[in-house]
Order: sequence, then C-alpha cells, then structure tokens
Amino acid sequence: MHIHSVDLAIVIVYLLAVTALGMHFRRKQGQAAQIGGNDRNAVTREYFLGGRSAPWWALAFSIVATETSTLTIIGTPAIAYGGNLTFLQLIFGYLIGRILIVLVLLPGYFRGDFFTAYALIEKRFGQRMRAVAASTFLITRALAEGVRVSAIAIVLSVVLGTSEHFSVVIVIALTLLYTLEGGMKAVIWTDVAQLFIYLAGSAATFFVLLHRVPGGWNEVAQVAAAHGHKLQVFDFSFNLATKYTFWSGLIGGAFLTMATHGTDQTIVQRLLAARNQRDSRRALLASGVIVLFQFTVFLLIGVLLFVFAQHTPLLSPGEHTDRILPLFLAREMPTGLAGLLLASIIAVAMSNASGSLNSLAASSVLDFFALRLGNRSPANDEGFLRLSRRMTLFWGVVLMGFGLMTWGPVLEAGLTVASLPLGSLLGLFLLGTLNRRSNASGALAAMFTGLVTILCVWRLTNIAYTWYVLIGSVTTFLVGSLISLLAGPEESGNLHATVDPAS
Repeated sequence: MHIHSVDLAIVIVYLLAVTALGMHFRRKQGQAAQIGGNDRNAVTREYFLGGRSAPWWALAFSIVATETSTLTIIGTPAIAYGGNLTFLQLIFGYLIGRILIVLVLLPGYFRGDFFTAYALIEKRFGQRMRAVAASTFLITRALAEGVRVSAIAIVLSVVLGTSEHFSVVIVIALTLLYTLEGGMKAVIWTDVAQLFIYLAGSAATFFVLLHRVPGGWNEVAQVAAAHGHKLQVFDFSFNLATKYTFWSGLIGGAFLTMATHGTDQTIVQRLLAARNQRDSRRALLASGVIVLFQFTVFLLIGVLLFVFAQHTPLLSPGEHTDRILPLFLAREMPTGLAGLLLASIIAVAMSNASGSLNSLAASSVLDFFALRLGNRSPANDEGFLRLSRRMTLFWGVVLMGFGLMTWGPVLEAGLTVASLPLGSLLGLFLLGTLNRRSNASGALAAMFTGLVTILCVWRLTNIAYTWYVLIGSVTTFLVGSLISLLAGPEESGNLHATVDPAS
C-alpha cells in the first residue's frame, strides 16, 4: 500500500535533510586532521568520540536513540497488541542496571584515556583477552543490528510500497553516507534531532488513536479487560519459561542492561564521549527516565491499536503483527502528520544504525588494526581516518547482508540474539573488576564456558531469553574465579592503572 503523495514527499525530504545534517560534520574531521599533524589521537578522538565535546543531555538522548531503534518503535506496540503490558517489568530492570553500571563499571572507564570498552580488558587481562572481548562485541552487534535493519525495512516497505530487500539497500546506503563523512558528532546530533521528533510523534500517535477509538478510554478499558487483562503490568509468578515476570524483568533486565550499556562498545562509546565521569553518569541515568516514559507510551499504543482493530481491522489474516503500527500510520493518520511520523521513525532507525557502524569501525580499528600493526599503522591523521572510513564501509556491507535475512518477531529476536553472548562478556568485565586475583587464563576459559552454557540453555531448555545474560555472566564469573584460584598467581594488568592514550 502506498501512502499519500504529500506524506511520501515529507518522508523523502526528511531523509535527505537528515543525511545532509550528518554530512555537515565532515568539515570537523578535516579540521581535526589539520590541527593534529601526526598525532593520530586527535582524529581518533574526533571521529570516534566526537572530540569529547557533547553535553551530557545530548549524550542521554543519543543513548536512548541507540537502544531504541525501529525494533522498539514497531516491536513494542506489537508485543502489547498481541499480549499485555508486562514487558514494562523489563524496563524497571533497565533502571536498576544503569545504577549498577554507575557504581561498578563506569569508574574504571575514566581511570585512563580509553577509546573503546575493551582497552579496559587489556589493562586487566592483556591483549589476547581484549581481542576476545572485542570479537564478541563485533559478532553480537553485527547480528543484532542486522535484525534492526530488517525492522527498518518493514517500515520503509510499507511507506514506499517496495520490497523489504530493496528497502534494506536504501536504508544502509543513506546511513553509510553520513556516517562515513561525519563520524561520531554526526551520530550524536542526528540522534538528538530525531529523538525529539519521534517522542513528540509517538505522543501524537497515542492521542490520535485514543480519539479514533469509539468511546475513548472507557472503551479501551472494557475491551482490554474482556481480552485477557491487556492492561496488566505485573506478573509475580516465578517461572523461568515466562518471558516477562516481575523477577525476570527486575533481575534479568538489570543484568541485560549492565551488559548492553556497560560492556557493549555502541553504548560505552557514548559514555566515553562525555567530557568527564560526572557528565557520563548524568547522561546514563537521565536516559533511563526517558526510556521508561517512551516504553510506557509504546506499549499503550499497542493496546490502543488492539482496541482500534476491533472496529477497523488493519492486519490481513496471517500478516505479521510487527506491521500493525506502520499500517496504522500509513492508512489512518492525517495527511502530513503521517509522513512526519513515518519519516522520524525511519530516521531514528538510521541514526541507530549509524551509531552501530561507527562503533563497529572503532572496535575494528582500535582493538585490532592499531594493536597488530603497532608502529606500522598509519602514522598520520589522514591515513588513519581513511582506514576508519574503510572499516565503516565494510561493516555497512555486513549489516546489509544480515538485514536481508528473515528473522522472527523483530524486538524479541534482537534481544535474544544480543542476550546469547553478552552474558559471558559481562561476566568477563565483572571478573576483572570484582576479583583482583583473577587472571587471563581463568578469564578465557570462563568466557568459553559461559558461552557454551548459555547456548545449551537456549537450545535444550525452555528458559526465557530474559534470564540468559544473568546465567551467562554468573557462570563466567564463578568459573573464572575458580580456575584463577586453582591456577595460582599470574601476571596481569591493573584496572586502576592509567593507560597510554593510544588505547
């Protein structure tokens, strides 16, 4: 189905404007290269950390935009449309996870001039473990972002009436264009612009839907109660197979957030881009408040869509529920507003993809190429900048390939893919932070054991994905502690040491 020509024009103009905004920051890269001379760190700091000049509130919005993506925008209403509001319990765990990051992990990142999360691991366990940790991130982020790209294609195919495969190519091509040119500053400030717009758009969607439901909120409450308590938020039962309970949300959500926001380079890169630790802390905690608000709105939109569909069906028989919100926006929203909302959803998703591209390139260049080549790595800023852009292009092609694959329900597929290896990665960071006697041999064996354990849990049990990170991280931590104790003292780094700026 094609949208109104006015809405289509708004979508196209908006996408071009976002791309132009991102490309505006190319000039900053050139200025850094001229000022830096042969100081590679000047370009690294500018391209991958935005010169550490962004205010904390901008980083808070960028964090939210990064973790939100199209998976959240179209997947969250779909969960409430097909179920209820119990997913919100997971968000409460997200808030606790942020507090734990501030207390446990964040101080270590600001005891040196780190450019990636995994430089911290090198100071504790050496280069080999840094490479293992970075490899885990690269594989996890590429797969998870592939799911997100496929979600973008769902929206764009509804808007343009094209195939989802063609939509993937369009999205990645435009995203690559401004990510290659603008670096981290382009990522942060496009995130800020898009988040303001789509939060306002989400609120508008909520009120338009409520207005379109005959009988208003009274009708919503009656229909919701008649169809299995769709407004239910809390489930205090304890069943490891149930995805969203109070316990899996609070505990599992906290560990998931510690992994995604405390060890994943995509978010950690934003924390490192802050001017100081205080700003980084404020950005992370403020982002939690915004996330709670937006997930509440998205879930309520899903309930409203369910009630609206009782009067005006939107999905064809057998059609995937992830299409419910894009279809409503294309068919039912007023002309002009529909175009703006669809454009903002797509543009936020592009900003999200651009952040992942920049982080994947940063880890590839700094955790692998720069370490392996040593003095043979590009000595001047321009050469290093070219290498960084080439790696961004490479990962763009990889994400395009993953985006062309077929996944399940997009939000849960993305969270499941991320949860499988992130437990062992979080366990590694906790092992290095909390157990000073742990060593590299114990850490490597522990990561492998944690990953194998969670893969067995995934394939052989019906335990919900919300427990995966907890199981993986606890296994990794305990095994690493035990092996390190049995193996005895081993030379290792020190999380409290300062680091060379080249990290």
